[in-house]
Amino acid sequence: MKTMTCKQLGGACNIEFHANSFEEIAELSKKHAMEMFQKKDHDHIKAMDAMQQLMQSPIAMQKWFDDKKDKFNTLPSN
Repeated sequence: MKTMTCKQLGGACNIEFHANSFEEIAELSKKHAMEMFQKKDHDHIKAMDAMQQLMQSPIAMQKWFDDKKDKFNTLPSN
């Protein structure tokens, strides 16, 4: 199991997510983002806006995804 924070995944806070795969941790992050969006959390909405801008370019989005996955893969298991 590995740990990444919301900020490490492009979010706005230091909540930790724990998962065995990058896909699993990305799903936890997405769920958290939706919860923060429903709470109208300004900092998370700002981070989501930045992510939406990134998503306008499939190449940039794939690079972001690959970079985050590489980071996850290099983390030690805890």
